[in-house]
Amino acid sequence: MTDTVGADRVLVRLVVNGEPASVAFAPNKTLLEVLREDLQLTGTKHGCELGECGACAVLVDGVPVLSCLTLGLACEGKAIRTIEGVANGSQLHPLQAAFADLGGSQCGYCTSGMILTSLALFEHNPQPTRDEIREALSGNICRCTGYQQIVDAVEAAAAILRQQSPVPAVSIRS
Repeated sequence: MTDTVGADRVLVRLVVNGEPASVAFAPNKTLLEVLREDLQLTGTKHGCELGECGACAVLVDGVPVLSCLTLGLACEGKAIRTIEGVANGSQLHPLQAAFADLGGSQCGYCTSGMILTSLALFEHNPQPTRDEIREALSGNICRCTGYQQIVDAVEAAAAILRQQSPVPAVSIRS
């Protein structure tokens, strides 16, 4: 249940990256703004803010959504997963490792949206074809890589997650 906190703020309870959170914000704020400004989770990127680029994609109850088009208020009681919730401590998720190893990101601006959208794909299809990967990522724009490396990385991560190849030991550097 959303509570009103003063005339210009609401209190919303949600689960962010597996942790319960309560956050008060102006009711007209988008989920993107709530994540970045109120919860200090800046891995989700401002892109076009028109729902056309996918840089702001996060998972809401496991479904990719464009956080620039979603009101934070609409996320009451929902589970939000951002790029900050993908790695397991200092151990990169196989998808993150594959993006790094195979050049799936260059400037990195689109990467968080690509990775979260790919995670949602894996939930429904652990063995996607290259065409299914391209279709799943069709709402995510990359201006650097030309998509070949991105599709390669998603395909490699799917194989790793299916235990068809060893998980690379890649750690986040401090």
